[in-house]
Amino acid sequence: MTLEEAKKRINTLTAQINTHNYQYYVLDSPLISDYEFDMLLNELILLEKEYPLLILPDSPTQRVGGEITKRFKSVKHVNPMLSLSNTYSENELKDFDRRIKNILYLSEVEYVCELKYDGVAISLIYENGILQQAITRGDGVQGDDVTVNVKTIRSIPLRLQGNYPNKLEVRGEIIMPHDSFYALNEEKEVAGEIKFANPRNAAAGSLKLQNSSEVAKRNLDCFLYFVYTDTQLYDTHYEGLTTLRTWGFKVSPHIKLCRNIEEIFVFINQWEVARKTLPFDIDGVVIKVNRYSLQELLGYTAKNPRWSIAYKYKAERVLTSLEEISYQVGRTGVITPVANLTPVLLAGTVVKRASLHNADFINELDIRIDDKVYVEKGGEIIPKIVAIEQSQRHAEAPPFQFISFCPACNTPLIRNEGEAAHYCPNFKDCPPQIKGRLEHFISRKAMNIEGLGEGKIDILFEKGLVRNITDFYRLTYNDLFGIEKGYFNEQENKERFVSFREKTVENLLEAIEKSKSVPFDRVLFALGIRFIGENSAKKLVAHFKTIDNLFKANFEDLIAVGDIGTKIAESILAYFSDNSNLQIIDDLRTMGLQFQLSDEAVNDTIISEKLEGMTFLVSGTFSTPERRKEIEQLIEKHGGTRITAVSKKLSFIIAGENMGPAKEEKAQKAGIPIISEQDFLRLIEEE
Repeated sequence: MTLEEAKKRINTLTAQINTHNYQYYVLDSPLISDYEFDMLLNELILLEKEYPLLILPDSPTQRVGGEITKRFKSVKHVNPMLSLSNTYSENELKDFDRRIKNILYLSEVEYVCELKYDGVAISLIYENGILQQAITRGDGVQGDDVTVNVKTIRSIPLRLQGNYPNKLEVRGEIIMPHDSFYALNEEKEVAGEIKFANPRNAAAGSLKLQNSSEVAKRNLDCFLYFVYTDTQLYDTHYEGLTTLRTWGFKVSPHIKLCRNIEEIFVFINQWEVARKTLPFDIDGVVIKVNRYSLQELLGYTAKNPRWSIAYKYKAERVLTSLEEISYQVGRTGVITPVANLTPVLLAGTVVKRASLHNADFINELDIRIDDKVYVEKGGEIIPKIVAIEQSQRHAEAPPFQFISFCPACNTPLIRNEGEAAHYCPNFKDCPPQIKGRLEHFISRKAMNIEGLGEGKIDILFEKGLVRNITDFYRLTYNDLFGIEKGYFNEQENKERFVSFREKTVENLLEAIEKSKSVPFDRVLFALGIRFIGENSAKKLVAHFKTIDNLFKANFEDLIAVGDIGTKIAESILAYFSDNSNLQIIDDLRTMGLQFQLSDEAVNDTIISEKLEGMTFLVSGTFSTPERRKEIEQLIEKHGGTRITAVSKKLSFIIAGENMGPAKEEKAQKAGIPIISEQDFLRLIEEE
């Protein structure tokens, strides 16, 4: 291929892929399958590697990320990013309408109603149709340049389409959809990290990550809602939003032109109910005067535009008493304070406890024992304390002091600089940490030792029978038979009774023996090495093949493995530097656990990268249960990834018989291709 031919092909591929990104992420109407898209992208990546000087500024390969940003540069906004005045009151909204009409001497004013996204405000600067800069709100006068990270968000165009001005600034909200939020928190839980409290915090945290390739994995989204141009191209805000769509921006379909205050209330009331069906969070409705000339007449205060207001929905909240603050010690030693409340009914369930997150959260709200506290359900799921009723505080109530010693083992707590959490460093001897590791080891995705559910680990630990993971393989019939004990099940709020009878003991010992055949990747996951999740364990095992090879690997060897970053590499090195961990591995190996891929497994591991970067969901029934498992293995053997829920991350759903109708409908709405087993086999057979 000549240089000119390469240039022409790169230009064509860039334009095609950007168009398909727009169709998929903005219009939610893909024109080609994910497989065809990936083939185009792979061709472009190879060409750009061969001809790096021909890479275009709007190349879709920039969305993959990879750049490292140690410090985000502060940038002054050309137009200040003011906040909106808020109200929870219908009467205040009527006053806003009345004030607008009085100032303008008009009997009626036209408004635009938009959803108020619960995310992170962003300003996007374009020159000659190319994205030049993305700046956070900051203090409204200046914000942080997060361009590298924002380029990974596929619903934000890198190059505009249509008839756009040479210079423009577009403003919007970056959000994290619910599916992405739940998946991210699940990963954090597996890694023993503190979970994000809500999608807004997760979106904000993602934008400030130093590694843009990590941002790309977070599946952020963005809705645009305002535009500044040097010359006025239209007369109304509604026309501006419509024009933004033609330039390639994602503008919410849920906007409404309202001609009076009554129509505004219809929109507000409609979305107070309908917001529960959205795949992302909103916390209200934004009302804006539609005509630009009227916006100019109304002007601004020092902090807010006079022509706009946000009506915020009230979350259901109740007032109850904070009786006590207790502390939970996690598997990795993180200390989580928990509010024990006087039981109260909230959104259909009785709430007795609420997470207090960390010391900073308690200090920020100035929470004290015996306070009357307001409790809401975050996302209508998780109870959280949102405010204190100061008028009912006891005059003598002392300020709250976070504990200095572990509540379980009395070890002095540590708080690293720049981290919110306190943690107990007594990794080896702190009982909750030990029990947490034991529970992780036997869990379904790890060693899958059935018969050691709720309460039984506690009892075995108290009896001194199990103190580290090797002890499971030392248990005998005589150790277990006849053990009986009651315990309190917090989830069911009642007493339970555990009895190790003959059949129970036999089944448990059989399950322990059976676990010795669990494959190496699940054994590695079961060890509980910090930050190693189920997928990263599979990647490491596929690459290193044996525990000895993994032990010998240095930092560079580890980060050379796909999806293994700095944190995981450092955690692995720290784990193998501890002689007690090496002894545990030697003991488990002697006991018969799998610490290398068998010859059959070596041949059964990744055999091609045809499905690299693709995600699959297997749904429905196949000819046999074994056949379904074979399909799942084929996905991984060819470099693909399996996930268990329908989301926009999916490349394909492989459907057998009797696929659930709800899942099928959700997939169709998301534009996810549904293929048969035969289609899938053709996919991996193609060169």
